[in-house]
Amino acid sequence: MEDNGIKSIRYPVEADEKLAKLALKLGRSKKLLFMQMIDYFYKSKKDPADLNDELLKKELVNGVNRIISSIRRQESDFLLPLITDTAKLLQIALNNNKYLNGLSVYALDDEKKIKDIIYRMGLLDKAVSRIHTYYEEKALLKIRFRKIMEHYITQRETFGWPVSSAKKEELQSHVRQSLENL
Repeated sequence: MEDNGIKSIRYPVEADEKLAKLALKLGRSKKLLFMQMIDYFYKSKKDPADLNDELLKKELVNGVNRIISSIRRQESDFLLPLITDTAKLLQIALNNNKYLNGLSVYALDDEKKIKDIIYRMGLLDKAVSRIHTYYEEKALLKIRFRKIMEHYITQRETFGWPVSSAKKEELQSHVRQSLENL
């Protein structure tokens, strides 16, 4: 009994050994592996005699070219502007450092001047305080002297010296004015 759906092929023993090793490696039967090889070559339209496989090479080259093109596009779109902007930012930072160093020098100079001004203001405050104390002492002295003078005038009136009242008034106003001018 012969099955019409089965055909046989004769091939050398070396090819059978290679087919057996390949089938064992892939975990398939030789018959299944052979059928899959035929399907592969039929669908891919590759020539098994062409070991270099020009279609595969062409696809690989196209893939590599697409990858290189993508990398170049990313380089021009992202990397080059980033490098340019980084250089500009670095230059700005260097300029800002120079400016900040200059400001630091001015700040130190201003600090010295402010300390000097604070010292002088302290001296001025002490001087104003002394002057204020002197004015208070002068006013107190005038009040005491006025009391002494008023007491003197009152006592002189009680003694009754024979002096005209105009001369008394003139003496009193002169003494009071002299007291205010102290």
